[in-house]
Amino acid sequence: MRIFQSTNPKGLGKLAGEAAAPLIREAIKSKGKANLILATGTSQFETISQLLDEAIDWSKVTVFHLDEYIGIPITHPASFRKYLKERFVDKVEKLGAIHYINGENDPEKECERLKALISGQDIDVAFVGIGENGHLAFNDPPADFDTKEPYLVVDLDVPCREQQMNEGWFATLEDVPRQAISMSIQQIMKSEHIICSVPDDRKANAVKNCLEGEVSNMNPSSILQEHASCSIYLDDASASLLTKALEK
Repeated sequence: MRIFQSTNPKGLGKLAGEAAAPLIREAIKSKGKANLILATGTSQFETISQLLDEAIDWSKVTVFHLDEYIGIPITHPASFRKYLKERFVDKVEKLGAIHYINGENDPEKECERLKALISGQDIDVAFVGIGENGHLAFNDPPADFDTKEPYLVVDLDVPCREQQMNEGWFATLEDVPRQAISMSIQQIMKSEHIICSVPDDRKANAVKNCLEGEVSNMNPSSILQEHASCSIYLDDASASLLTKALEK
């Protein structure tokens, strides 16, 4: 695992996007295509923006959706389908394919549908973040490190739901769904490369626990320590509690 720190809060997304672009191009060059996992949320704004500025043949790229709330429509401001469509898919001239998670479908059947799509597919680059409670995707603590199912229905804990409200996606805590469909820990860890972007001081404690603490399902993102090619991009605020020297 390599950890990079940008002194510019917006710079970490630029660094992450710049680092990911050659990995995507190399996959296209060697295999004729690339498979990506895209995260959403405020931590991914600048990373996605940078990806759109990169010279990538998006017609040869397939995108898999990381997580989505259960029960909210694509028209809802907090819908991650809406986020991906408006911030990425609609801005790409021609995308090979996008496999959204539909949180309005029967959750168990939707997990099976997504399983059929991703099973047997090599993921070249996964873009993820770290939640304030240390979650990876919507795998809140204690996360299931053992399931081999690529997607699962998860319960969202109160800190996770409070984060979504505080980021402005929902007006009240009661408005935040209590469940979501999430890509599993094991499926994320199958990715050849992982690019993790984590801005803001509100993430500092989770960053310290997940990057300098023991690997534990109580700090789900700590599993990233075990990945062979994972790069973490932080800003001064999110890195403020770390004790080890970082690359800049």
